Amino acid sequence: MAVSISHALLVGLGAIPGAWLRLQLVNRWEPAVPKKHWGTFAVNINACFALGLVHSLHQACTPNSATTGLILLFGTGFFGSLSTFSTFIVEVLQELRAGRPLNACLLSVVSVVVGLLAVAFGSWLGQLA
Repeated sequence: MAVSISHALLVGLGAIPGAWLRLQLVNRWEPAVPKKHWGTFAVNINACFALGLVHSLHQACTPNSATTGLILLFGTGFFGSLSTFSTFIVEVLQELRAGRPLNACLLSVVSVVVGLLAVAFGSWLGQLA
């Protein structure tokens, strides 16, 4: 499928508020959690849940240009930029460099397992609709 200018714009328009919200949430949660990476973890898990829900709802719809536009705006744009794989990886690397390999492993395993559970739960809820 070729990417059109309108599709790229929809992703970009969704990404801006998603990235802004991630920054606000992580910075707000930072004082309340022992390590900044747990704020990133919380945002990523919520984004996994929401993306599972949106994807499931999209699968239930008859594909057309409107539903494609909504999945690009919200799924790829907003929730894609709300979650952040690169920040997660940098935070795992920081734990390794600080000599805390157990923390790095814990963060990695918990993020992947809980992320998969969250996306599955969101998808399941979407199928109920």
